Amino acid sequence: MAQNNDEGILIAQHTQAKSNIQCFLRPDKANRHGLITGATGTGKTITLQTLAEGFSSRGVPVFMADIKGDLTGISQQGALSDKLGKLIKERGFDEPAFQAYPVTLWDVFGDQGHPVRATVSDLGPLLLARMLNLNETQEGVLQLVFKIADDDGLLLLDMKDLRAMCQHVGDNAATYTTEYGNISAASIGAIQRGLMQVEAQGGDQFFGEPMLNIADFMQTDGSGKGVVNILAADKLMNAPRLYATFLLWMLSELFETLPEVGDLDKPKLVFFFDEAHLLFNDAPKVLIERIELVVRLVRSKGVGVFFVTQNPLDIPDSVLAQLGNRVQHALRAFTPRDQKAVKAAAETMRANPGLDVAAAITELGVGEALVSLLDEKGRPALTERVFVLPPSSQIGPISPAQRKELIDNSIVAGVYEKTVDRASAFEAIKGRTQTRLAAAPVAADSTSTPAPVRAPSVRGTPAAAPETPAAPERGLLDGLGDLLGGGTRRTRASAGEQLIKSAASSIGREVGRQIIRGVLGGIFGSGRR
Repeated sequence: MAQNNDEGILIAQHTQAKSNIQCFLRPDKANRHGLITGATGTGKTITLQTLAEGFSSRGVPVFMADIKGDLTGISQQGALSDKLGKLIKERGFDEPAFQAYPVTLWDVFGDQGHPVRATVSDLGPLLLARMLNLNETQEGVLQLVFKIADDDGLLLLDMKDLRAMCQHVGDNAATYTTEYGNISAASIGAIQRGLMQVEAQGGDQFFGEPMLNIADFMQTDGSGKGVVNILAADKLMNAPRLYATFLLWMLSELFETLPEVGDLDKPKLVFFFDEAHLLFNDAPKVLIERIELVVRLVRSKGVGVFFVTQNPLDIPDSVLAQLGNRVQHALRAFTPRDQKAVKAAAETMRANPGLDVAAAITELGVGEALVSLLDEKGRPALTERVFVLPPSSQIGPISPAQRKELIDNSIVAGVYEKTVDRASAFEAIKGRTQTRLAAAPVAADSTSTPAPVRAPSVRGTPAAAPETPAAPERGLLDGLGDLLGGGTRRTRASAGEQLIKSAASSIGREVGRQIIRGVLGGIFGSGRR
């Protein structure tokens, strides 16, 4: 139903006796970004689908996260149901030209779409610290871990690489302190615990190769329609920090990968960031500054970003100021914070002399919205109270069989399904550890007792060699015990010396066991699930 003409994409209208109000989103102003807000159940999903159809019809690829599983219906042709027919008649809409749109399905877990992966190095310490919920000190140590890996030429590709690298840095902290700064065991432990939590949530599947080629999001089909990329996010929402970090990483990838193009007639890609409040919740200042920078500059790369959230107060003012296109669904003013949100939403939209914006926000029905879009000169248009047009594709989720067909016939089918595990930090550190352990018996042998000295002969008769009891078999841990000061001395000692010697040997072997467990536990115990 999203009609296209010289004015842009028709997304909402209101037919009145004296006039017909229509709201068009201009494609050349879509890279000035936008904001879609409203309480649960007020029609944000339909707005997303209608906007995605409009962009796809113009040949603009779209990315959106599907939180509830409803958006996949855009891949199927819609139909005129009794409910939809009644709504169209009541609101004075024309019947949609029902059609389907090209869709590529993605899923971090690889169950409901093609797998999406990034390497640990590509994600970087800033985003990773956000995912692990690290404090400033722990984030600094994580940055040192990345720096040491870079200096040593060690690739950090997947979760086991990072776990092995953290273990290695922690075990050798004294070696690195002079050159890199203090590395506390507590911070290393916090990082490792955070990695375990992410791994338990399935986040380890996000790290690895082949890494997502961001250009695969920017495809068109044979008829020139832009491909709608839909990320299955129902499971991902169980790990909200992973979800927010993943979407921000993709946005950063677009920013860093695409060339400068300035203002185009239409964007190269439109990126819908649903549940945007998760991105900013408890976010450190440096991360918010990074987001603000990306949002401000990514428009010159031809990318439009639309934040979708329930409350406009979820978005920091520095980011909110850059969102020119606004679609405001109903808000409920049940609490003082809700009332503040209504006031803030009303004040940030262009006033209309014939409309009380603040009062209207609380009165809007389902599918109704206050809309203010940028005009040809980039100015916000007067805020209008209108009805969002219904989509021309299917409303609601698709069946498992339809999903499978989309995945099997996708333009990227088979590209990301097989995991590649090449030699990286894990293998390098594992090799060093094995080499060190193999050298330990040699060091232990070098401390063996020299041949006994014969006693002088008596009356010309050669003295017989003293009987030496067979030495017990000595293992690797006993060798380490010797190296740590608990080795067995071959000279005769007093009872007190024997007691001290026995205690030292026992302590040395136990410390040796702990070292082995510490090194090997971090390396061999974190394989890919």
